[in-house]
Amino acid sequence: MTRKTPTGDDLVRVLATLANPHRLRVVAALSGQRQYVSALARELGISRALLQVHLRKLEAAGLVTAQLELSADGKAMKFYEVTPFAYELTPATVVAAVRTLSTPEEQED
Repeated sequence: MTRKTPTGDDLVRVLATLANPHRLRVVAALSGQRQYVSALARELGISRALLQVHLRKLEAAGLVTAQLELSADGKAMKFYEVTPFAYELTPATVVAAVRTLSTPEEQED
């Protein structure tokens, strides 16, 4: 896996997304194998609705991907898996990321 230097906006988005304990647990659970929503919710002990909220945020940050598949009985099942990622967080990478942060005015556009 190649590491690219994240932009400031990318780094903020990823760190903010991973700052939630539920989302950390989701990434940890999916790191071993892909899983469908109902099974993952049972494994984590949270409602499917709450899990969906966290999965959408993880997907928006590029940390997980989803794929819709049909089960043997024809039921649609959405499977999630972790997208391989690696971020090096050092003072130097923070300095580089800060140089590329959007200004508040750019974020409104």
